[in-house]
Amino acid sequence: MPMPALFAYALRLTWLVVLGYWFWSARSVKRATSQEPFVVRLLAYWLPLLAAVLLLGPGEWFGQSLLREQFVPHATPVYAIGLALAIGGAALAIHARVLLGRNWSATVQLKHDHELIQSGPYRWVRHPIYTGFLMLFLGNAVMVGDWRGLLAVAIVFASFWRKLRLEERWLGEHFGPAYQAYRARTKALIPSLL
Repeated sequence: MPMPALFAYALRLTWLVVLGYWFWSARSVKRATSQEPFVVRLLAYWLPLLAAVLLLGPGEWFGQSLLREQFVPHATPVYAIGLALAIGGAALAIHARVLLGRNWSATVQLKHDHELIQSGPYRWVRHPIYTGFLMLFLGNAVMVGDWRGLLAVAIVFASFWRKLRLEERWLGEHFGPAYQAYRARTKALIPSLL
């Protein structure tokens, strides 16, 4: 059963809201004091995200390959669960981004007068934006229902995990014991688990 138009439109709208907010809010971030080289950012973050987005593209692109095999049925309850995950992830990512304010960056950076945010979803996980985007990608993958969706989530997770580890190192060096204490009491991506 093809995805009903209402679900497809709702998923597109969810992505448009997140991306629209991301671009709109990026105009007022603080000046960076240090960041990774462009080539590293391109290879480690932007190309994996592009690959994941392409994997979630039209199924016809993948013919009758193993990537088109279903891991969940194409059914209305499955679409609803996937959409709920996607919307929940989008809401979490946007809320966490709002709390970061001018400290946010799309790449690993330290900002001028960088602040350590520990309120809102940052009380439960150190990287709620990544958690939100992973939920958004997972919801999208569930709605696609094919193995290519799970491969897209795995690629995004690997990219975010690499980025997260570098951020952790830089923030630990910058904030010292305050960040180590925060890290000791708060999980990285999933409360009480990971």
